[in-house]
Amino acid sequence: MAIPISYNVRNIMQRPWSTLMTALGIGLVVAILIGALALASGFQAALVENGSPDNAFILRTGADSEISSGISLEQAAILRAHPQVAPGPDGRPLVSNDLVVLTNLQRLGQEGSSNVPIRGIDPNALAVRPQVRVVEGRMFTPGTDELIVGRRIVPRFEKTKIGDKLRFGQRDFTVVGHFVAGGTAFESEIFGDQAVLSPAFDREGFQSVTFRMREPGRIRELEKELESDPRLGVQVQTEREFYASQSRVLATVIRIGGVFITLIIAVGAMFGAMNTMYAAVGSRTREIAVLLTLGFTPFSIMASFIIESVLLALVGGVLGILLALPINGITTSTTNWSSFSEVAFAFRVTPLAAVIGLAFAAGMGVIGGFFPALKAARQPLAASMRAG
Repeated sequence: MAIPISYNVRNIMQRPWSTLMTALGIGLVVAILIGALALASGFQAALVENGSPDNAFILRTGADSEISSGISLEQAAILRAHPQVAPGPDGRPLVSNDLVVLTNLQRLGQEGSSNVPIRGIDPNALAVRPQVRVVEGRMFTPGTDELIVGRRIVPRFEKTKIGDKLRFGQRDFTVVGHFVAGGTAFESEIFGDQAVLSPAFDREGFQSVTFRMREPGRIRELEKELESDPRLGVQVQTEREFYASQSRVLATVIRIGGVFITLIIAVGAMFGAMNTMYAAVGSRTREIAVLLTLGFTPFSIMASFIIESVLLALVGGVLGILLALPINGITTSTTNWSSFSEVAFAFRVTPLAAVIGLAFAAGMGVIGGFFPALKAARQPLAASMRAG
């Protein structure tokens, strides 16, 4: 026969201050865990959502990022003429031949600098990435020394405001607009005309080719065909697959590091829960004797105290979620290990992170309540009747 859960709820409510302090300790641990998960999710989302599953993304064979890739003008022309390239509304192929280089910019309002990607594009190729949208100023004029800057890096780096000038090689480029890209990592880049940027950086050719596929479901056939073409020497995947692979390593490291730190801090919170439950057992010896007299088994008593500890921990889990919610949407940045450039992104508190936080809190409740519950279950009936 099981002890009603209402019994546990009543006992928790009878000691509000100790319940609150224990729950707050567990809540802080859960908030740290959710914060680490939100950091990893935000970084991963910023990169993964860069890419569309309808776009084919092409790099040189063996390249693990755009920076280490190279595609010649001749190869790009062959790819552009492929029958799988979808046409736009104007009949032009939906292809983006991108020049990608890194430039080092000084941070705004603090010492130090960081790498920022410069992406040279054909202005007509923005149809391949419809999430890119100029929200302040204007689009750069083709054939001119003009740039547009991702909005998330504007408050982080010098000379990125509209009207500012950036010098590449022997040429000054003027910032004429700021753009958004649906919260993706493109907002951490600077765009300009590829035909103008190539000579400024003394480059010929491209780092990647992206095109909209007529039949996205045939990506594996397209991959096999292009990768076996001796004229090309390229590797093919969907744009979504590429950016997912770029984010996977660092996101995993962030998650593992966050869980490791959380486990260390959780030890203290579990001891707090254990002390609270030991105190509860010590103050309720007479109640335990009554329960034994009424026919409840030692196992039922043990299960009841563990349930009570879990309920206490879940209160802490809910507090932890509430403490973590304000960080949702806050922008931060880190270095993308694949491209060695800075990526700005927003913390992303997801429902999955909240569920993991609650599960982690429940686990702390089970561990923290086990030994006090075991003590309650082993309490002799005669001694319990004399206590109090």
